[in-house]
Amino acid sequence: QVHLVESGGGLVQTGGSLRLSCAASGRTFSQYAMGWFRQAPGKEREFVSAISRGGGSRNYADPVKGRFTISRDNDKNAAYLQMNSLKPEDTAVYYCAAQRLGTGWAREIYDYHDWGQGTQVTVSS
Repeated sequence: QVHLVESGGGLVQTGGSLRLSCAASGRTFSQYAMGWFRQAPGKEREFVSAISRGGGSRNYADPVKGRFTISRDNDKNAAYLQMNSLKPEDTAVYYCAAQRLGTGWAREIYDYHDWGQGTQVTVSS
């Protein structure tokens, strides 16, 4: 099990950027594929991006392709989501999640067993 804490959310104007961080506890971070999900008010939680244990494989939901970049630093036990060209429809609570021994291709909520508490991202028009 890994404990996750997100940070970096905030209020930004359309076209702006934010970098979310996900700090993980424990010494086995490199055994976990990491994912980012988001949940807007009144909507279901949806997949945003995922990265493999070593960082070599990354995948993105179509709405964020070309704008968001996922990365990780296993030495720092951290994962990141760089978000550029933000749009009002990106407004949501963003969650990081961990999948032990995952490949980085999982897109379903049930694939991930450990979750952070979320960080709010608000994009104003």
